[in-house]
Amino acid sequence: MAENETKLGDAPLNGGTLAEEKPQKGKKAKAPKADNAAAAALEQQLADAQAAAAEAKDSLLRTAAEYDNYRRRSQKEQEAAFGHGVSHAVEQLLPVLDVLEAAAHAESTDAEYKKGVTLTLSKLEDIFTKLGVTEIDTLGKPFDPELHNCLMQDADSGAESGTVTKVLQKGYTLGDKVIRHSQVAVAP
Repeated sequence: MAENETKLGDAPLNGGTLAEEKPQKGKKAKAPKADNAAAAALEQQLADAQAAAAEAKDSLLRTAAEYDNYRRRSQKEQEAAFGHGVSHAVEQLLPVLDVLEAAAHAESTDAEYKKGVTLTLSKLEDIFTKLGVTEIDTLGKPFDPELHNCLMQDADSGAESGTVTKVLQKGYTLGDKVIRHSQVAVAP
């Protein structure tokens, strides 16, 4: 054989090393140390990014919940303020209602005057109904200190003790809130 010729099993043809660079079946090729360090750095960056994303998501969810609570609280406060305003206006108009009711039930020789008072009273009652103002049903009911103010006892009524026998001034509610308590007489 010639000196330049080599056997296939003795050495590689292209001047490489004896060990094959391709992994054999069933064996993994070992990555260089630089690739391991780069992979570890990338995994750390991924973990850091995922943690930051989770923190940002949590912060966003908390902010959204806080805003939703703020919106609900503001809406409640606005409704309460409106209710207080309506309540205050109704309180100021109740004496007018009392006067109109007294005028509508008074004797009058002028039919047109009586008709005008009755129509005005009807309009005011319609407005109160639209606003949600209701009269407290009182006569013949048991006395309730949440709804009634007892001004006197009515011993002549013969009604059961604690029963409202006379309504001296009507009471009104707006929703669940008492605008004015009924002024009543109660059987002893």
